[in-house]
Amino acid sequence: MKFLCRSEELADASSRGFDIDGQKLFAVRRGAQVYVYLNRCPHRGVSLEWTPDQFLDQSNSLIQCATHGALFLIEDGECVSGPCAGQSLTAVASREDAQGIWVSV
Repeated sequence: MKFLCRSEELADASSRGFDIDGQKLFAVRRGAQVYVYLNRCPHRGVSLEWTPDQFLDQSNSLIQCATHGALFLIEDGECVSGPCAGQSLTAVASREDAQGIWVSV
């Protein structure tokens, strides 16, 4: 597993982008749980964020693609609105321990 960041570097209801060995990822924290996905919209294969580390909609309750406005559930990456409805983001296996957040890439 590869080290992503310290736990305190990903606040609740926030998102952050990463580049691990050339693989573009992003992480979202909701409460005690961290979700990690590939930074690639299933619609066009583009990166999701408007600006660095901005992967969430205005309410911080959904992941939003900046290109066409598709909305994805934080918990499982399913697209619930937009041109890729029914498709999903690619989840990345992750775990959190006393040192921080780790991913399998």
